[in-house]
Amino acid sequence: MPLCARAGTAADTPAATASAVIAAPAQAGASGTALIAHGEYLARAGDCIACHTAKSGKPFAGGLKFDTPIGAIYSTNITPDHDTGIGSWTFEQFDRAVRAGVRPNGDTLYPAMPYPSYARLSEDDMHALYAYFTQGVAPVKQPNKAVDIVWPLSMRWPLGIWRHAFAPTPAAFDARHYADPVVARGAYLVQGLGHCGACHTPRAATMQERALSDLDGTAFLAGGATIDGWIPTSLRGNPRTGLGSWSETDIVQFLKTGRTQHSAAFGGMTDVVQHSMQHMSDADLTAIARYLKTLPSTDAQEKAYVYDDTTAHALRTGDASAPGAGVYRDNCMACHRSDGRGYNRAFPALGGNPVVQGHDATSLIHVVLTGSALESTRTAPSSFTMPAFGWRLNDQQVADVTNFLRNSWGNQAPSISADEVAKVRKTVVVRAPEMPPGASLNH
Repeated sequence: MPLCARAGTAADTPAATASAVIAAPAQAGASGTALIAHGEYLARAGDCIACHTAKSGKPFAGGLKFDTPIGAIYSTNITPDHDTGIGSWTFEQFDRAVRAGVRPNGDTLYPAMPYPSYARLSEDDMHALYAYFTQGVAPVKQPNKAVDIVWPLSMRWPLGIWRHAFAPTPAAFDARHYADPVVARGAYLVQGLGHCGACHTPRAATMQERALSDLDGTAFLAGGATIDGWIPTSLRGNPRTGLGSWSETDIVQFLKTGRTQHSAAFGGMTDVVQHSMQHMSDADLTAIARYLKTLPSTDAQEKAYVYDDTTAHALRTGDASAPGAGVYRDNCMACHRSDGRGYNRAFPALGGNPVVQGHDATSLIHVVLTGSALESTRTAPSSFTMPAFGWRLNDQQVADVTNFLRNSWGNQAPSISADEVAKVRKTVVVRAPEMPPGASLNH
């Protein structure tokens, strides 16, 4: 059940064809259970549950904490409870909140709610979402939490100025910019309900995304700033640090399972795969992948990755003299192998991995310090866990092994220092493994 957009163009034009293909069958006079089911699909595609559900909380009841530079804010209750949720909202009020970022009382929403992306959703999709959230979600009586922001920074009126300056006027997606109907549908998904740019597009000093679509320039999806200790990677065609070496099939597989021969999901992307992407249709995932493959590289000087077996040969022959090689041999090689290629769809390859070669090594340092988990999905039911190493490796050792990963097997990336590791360590929680009774970490 694909997402949709409508454009009033002549039937014999490529744009009209695109619009017809993008349109979902449920939109033509849909009502009742069909409309609610379509809305549920859209809510999954938008990953609404990830932000509007607190840990161990009821679905969509809000309360999830977001730390911002000026203090903490909390997601709101979007269940149909009349007193604490959106049960008393009209469609017009719901539509204005989602696409324009304005609450029924006139207050502007914090842009943690990605209404600049949702501004391009079609009215048909908005009706389906409204039907689902008012009729298909169980009501939960749970008051919204007040923000933890000190006055005067807690005042709402500056948000209105920000919204007028940087948020687009709500207008349904225009498919006429894309001749291929599949690419058009992918653009609608990525730019709109998927709100991929909210994380993967750099922001200006005033916190707006530097581009809301590929039509706004090459900043769109060029990689974002740190979020919860992770660096969202580029989704453009950069051959080493983006998706340049990934095929359309690779991207679909990653979105569906969280794993490919190139990399594996971590950080916030794990939630996106779990709650959203794995539940989407193959047609929609293909559309997303095809659209992403149209985005060119932002760096004409960045060369394609070429595998180099020098490191693999040294490790296989017992040579661990390179800085960080001994740490890699003792802690990483059993899973990621001497050739850095890992085990397909289980332990990700390190050679050629965009995250390993990124300009900012924060995500890689974070993984080494705290570990990571590759969660199971419907089509990839196995799960794998990488243990944390921060509890027994010091900052210099982490820096050494990080640099070793970033410049082995043909990888090329700037070196980092122990001081940079120390900065990341201060922002994460490093836990030692649980030991059996009577055991000691000192043995």
